[in-house]
Amino acid sequence: MTTATPVTEHLLRAMPLPAPGGDSKDGRGRVLVVAGCIGLPGAVLLAANAALRAGAGKLQIAVCREVAIPLGIAVPEALVIGLPQTEDGNIDGRSAESLRERAGCVDAVLAGPGMMEDAETQAVVAALIRGSEGGGLVLDAGALVALRADPGLTRTRVKPALITPHAGEMARLLDTDRETVEADPLAAACQASERFGTVTVMKGGRTHVVTPDGRAWCYEAGHIGLAISGSGDTLAGLMVGLLARGAAPETAALWSVHAHGEAGRRLGRRHGGIGYLAREIPGEVPAILAEVGA
Repeated sequence: MTTATPVTEHLLRAMPLPAPGGDSKDGRGRVLVVAGCIGLPGAVLLAANAALRAGAGKLQIAVCREVAIPLGIAVPEALVIGLPQTEDGNIDGRSAESLRERAGCVDAVLAGPGMMEDAETQAVVAALIRGSEGGGLVLDAGALVALRADPGLTRTRVKPALITPHAGEMARLLDTDRETVEADPLAAACQASERFGTVTVMKGGRTHVVTPDGRAWCYEAGHIGLAISGSGDTLAGLMVGLLARGAAPETAALWSVHAHGEAGRRLGRRHGGIGYLAREIPGEVPAILAEVGA
């Protein structure tokens, strides 16, 4: 039976984050975020800001053409690429080849926040998985549709991909029901890591992190205020930012989960419990990372 090691600051200090490389933006890591649709452009904004707050040096955002200019204004630090879009307002699968090439020129890729779960997303994500071989990869939200269609996509990567399902998404990934996942989230995470060859971050009241070789951790110190729209987008952004800096997938996952939870606790104290916003989470992260790493 798999047991999960508690995630503590002591544990994190034993697996430190890489020091910033050199004195240039490139030395801090290059991130590509492929995300969003016409109805959910904010998911891109949340993930992108979190990646920068995690310490990544350069950021590219690839989104539907209709929202590219507004996002470029909202995130002036990023290079924003406007992509062809479908009539429904999702990124068009015709972008797959160009995105595959871009994925090969960065250190880490995040796909999925705010994306529709359809054949277009499936084509785009499959291309990103292939193009990012050797680099870091986070698959969140809508991007998980590609693994449901082809579980082998991530199984042979040099660096395991990170996936970040909540209970509903995990149930669809494993072709089971939500109640089964919620009854034993650790078992579900272990099953997903074995099936997809991923580092699986099973989100919930307690967050479980499981590697393909069966190592497992549990983070229990989160805050109820994190159960809010956009919170998961910020977590995924933190992970891709740390991957770009050179952290191993499990290291990026554990540090991000801790920083996300600690940010929630600090915001909860400041705002009287619940009611803080997902957009406020990334601003807490640099100080948390510095304090734990000191």
